Amino acid sequence: MEAHFKLEFSPDGFLQTLVRWRVFFCVRIIGLFVNSTSFGETILACVNKIYIIGIGDDGADGMTSRALDLVKSADLLIGPASLTSSFESGVAQCWDAGTDFEALADRLEKNNEDKVVVLAPGDPLFYGTARFLCDRLGKERFEVLPHVSSMQLAFARVKESWDEAYLTSLSNKPLEHVVNKVRSAERVGVFTSHDKTPSILARALLDAKIDYFTAYVCENLGSPDERVTSGELVEIVDTEFSELNVMILLRKPDMPDRPIEMLGRRLFGNPDEFFLQTKPKRGLLTNAEIRVIALSELDIGPNSIVWDIGAGSGSVAIEGAQLASNGHVYAVEMDTEDFELIKRNAARFGLENLTPILGQAPDAWRKLPDPDAIFVGGTGRQLANIIKNAMERLKSGGRIVADMTSIENLHEVQAVLRDMTGDVNILMVNVSRGNYQLERLSFDASTPKFVVSAVKP
Repeated sequence: MEAHFKLEFSPDGFLQTLVRWRVFFCVRIIGLFVNSTSFGETILACVNKIYIIGIGDDGADGMTSRALDLVKSADLLIGPASLTSSFESGVAQCWDAGTDFEALADRLEKNNEDKVVVLAPGDPLFYGTARFLCDRLGKERFEVLPHVSSMQLAFARVKESWDEAYLTSLSNKPLEHVVNKVRSAERVGVFTSHDKTPSILARALLDAKIDYFTAYVCENLGSPDERVTSGELVEIVDTEFSELNVMILLRKPDMPDRPIEMLGRRLFGNPDEFFLQTKPKRGLLTNAEIRVIALSELDIGPNSIVWDIGAGSGSVAIEGAQLASNGHVYAVEMDTEDFELIKRNAARFGLENLTPILGQAPDAWRKLPDPDAIFVGGTGRQLANIIKNAMERLKSGGRIVADMTSIENLHEVQAVLRDMTGDVNILMVNVSRGNYQLERLSFDASTPKFVVSAVKP
């Protein structure tokens, strides 16, 4: 926006010019307020920014020139003594707030005059100081200059991505909780602590029979004495490490989970971690939420004969066998590896009324007794044909349930069942499980599934 005014030296012309300039400045000021999201943000623009600067183990050597200039010009430098000590002689005042984030926020909220710089290790927005302060006092008060986080550096050192890794800290999580989370993970990043060292975590994992990870301990990242140690968990147990470290765990290829001990075993809806299951294959275990819905739709009685077709690791068959305590369940599976897992899971649950059947539908069930209930799991193109063939063997009044993720399979399956039974029940199930990444709660969404059920007339 530009102003073009001709200065008049006559009294009337000079007065008109003043009025025009006054209107111009009013318009500009109004524009400033209109373009702000709130009056408060406009006022805060006049208040000194608070700078939150990330710093690595290499200290000032790893900082940008702008970050160094901001630190040296600060009236108040806040941060752990280990980070601020090298700058104390050049700033007016240093303060270590320790772990009392509330006290830190209160002091910053009252400060509107001093130029304040907050030093934080690594990336202050990675579950750190900046995230808390921005949530507490508002993002507009701060400018963040991040350093590379030690977690990011650790994954870079072992050349692995960390976007889907399980990230946690032993300083604020029980060791047993972390061990059980590691059990079913593919990649893990752990901030250890002085009393929960990599050696202690390695021992806890081995005690839980979790021996299928390669471990990396990354010490003093970014400093001259940086060291990365890799090895088996049994080797990590007997090794001492610097207190400043990040531990990375990478699952070995094609290694099944070691299920947790079955204390408080349920009749159905047991946690997925109770079952042996192949990794990194996906979709071969019907997860607990879908399993509960499917079993309720199957309406299994104590004397029921049940078929589980495409049984995978056998979770539905196992819980179906627990419900049909005087009946029998047949778990049909064509994959030899999963067929063996069904047998091992059945033995683990102490079931004698479950028979794994190795073979491909429909040939695999030709000699089986007619079922009262059928569960069909799988993603193959022949799903609708399998269900059609299975329905011919289902007893009158029996129930059939199938789960699937494909909309194409849903269309074909519901058409077959509607033609054969006249009535179909369809559920679309969306489940998100809570997951703590360090201290932050997020929800991991499972792939939506369709559960289709019908009763044979």
